[in-house]
Amino acid sequence: MSDFSRREFLKRSAAAGVASGVALTGFGKNAVASDVAQVGTIIDLTKCDGCKGLDTPACVTACREENKDRFPEPIDNIENYWPHKKKEDWSNKKGLTNRLTPYNWTFVQKTNVEHDGKQHTLHIPRRCMHCDNPPCANLCPFSVLHKMPEGPVVIDHDLCFGGAKCRTVCPWGIPARQAGVGIYLDIAPKLAGGGVMYKCDHCYSRVKSGREPACVEACPRNAIIFGEKEKMRALAQRRAAEINGYIYGDKENGGTSTFYVSPVPFEKIDVELMKQKAAQPNPKAPGFPGMPVDVENFTETANGIAWSMAIAPVAGIAAAAGVAYKTMKGGEKNV
Repeated sequence: MSDFSRREFLKRSAAAGVASGVALTGFGKNAVASDVAQVGTIIDLTKCDGCKGLDTPACVTACREENKDRFPEPIDNIENYWPHKKKEDWSNKKGLTNRLTPYNWTFVQKTNVEHDGKQHTLHIPRRCMHCDNPPCANLCPFSVLHKMPEGPVVIDHDLCFGGAKCRTVCPWGIPARQAGVGIYLDIAPKLAGGGVMYKCDHCYSRVKSGREPACVEACPRNAIIFGEKEKMRALAQRRAAEINGYIYGDKENGGTSTFYVSPVPFEKIDVELMKQKAAQPNPKAPGFPGMPVDVENFTETANGIAWSMAIAPVAGIAAAAGVAYKTMKGGEKNV
């Protein structure tokens, strides 16, 4: 971005200040239209077998194919940004399918759990839970995550700075960051952001057109079921009763649009997943989530409320700046 463009960006940011009022009130950011039915999914762990015989589970392959045109294409020689001395660059690991990355938005965890004297082998598809009250969207300082009327939580990749606050407040640490791509390269490549965050958006473009998410359509065992959220909740409850099992996602983080049904308690599943995470080459690396039970929503804690009040003015300015940036990019295309 030239010096003139930077000055123009700042001027247009100020002119777009009305958008800050939108972000400050939260109106239009995570509002859900009352006349639009929200969608949800059931993931039945008694049916998923990880697609035995396939190198990669069908849901993972379908997700990658569906979203490949939206995967990041970072610049060469990515620089660190102040004050950090490292960066998150997955561009040389695009083929990984055993964890969440900017190039892999769903994966299947396999674990063995003992319950009532029996060993259970479970295959657990993982991706964004699409929370009812998503702290990632409520607390994004750049105001680029949105709870859509149908329920999916989506990231505006054009305006994301990759600050990763969304991942910090997510109980599962779902969003994945790729450096060397995004708006920060144009505005402050050495001072702000760090890339762009990526995650499952529940195939929102497909949902809007009345289609199922790609993972649902591809599942050969009908282990992932998609439909109106409250119908999915009721179906999950019936299925759990049939198998004398357990539900995950109906209460966690204040409730989500994803309902797992399992023959074993999720407390035990979480213990085993944490053991697997600890055994990873880099246990602190993101992208390998657990399943903490009854985890609270950060938005509703004292720290979360304080954080929300603190970032509101920043989010307002960011929303205004985003309007300016998109206007400029549109103008540049017409030159």
